[in-house]
Amino acid sequence: MTFNKFKNNKILKIVTNIYIIILVPYIIWMFFFDENSYLVHRKFDKEIKDLESTISFYENKIAEDKATIKKLKDSLQLERFAREKYLMKKENEDIYIIEFDTIKNNE
Repeated sequence: MTFNKFKNNKILKIVTNIYIIILVPYIIWMFFFDENSYLVHRKFDKEIKDLESTISFYENKIAEDKATIKKLKDSLQLERFAREKYLMKKENEDIYIIEFDTIKNNE
């Protein structure tokens, strides 16, 4: 009698179904262990997002550099850039660099 109850249990019928017995290990295998698993795809998606953000960063940097190059075609702007960025000077000219101490001591 108990065996018949056990045999007629709906959950047991579902769990012992041959398709379920095959499908569950297959899903587990595909999700975790396969070389094209969900976890691998998630890692690749993160890598793609990182690379896309790097691409956009460098595209912005290229646009800034193109604007700077366009500005430097003017000789006055070129001289100003050289003086500010590379501390170049004309002959018989002295350059004084003034640095401000921005650190405040709490003494």
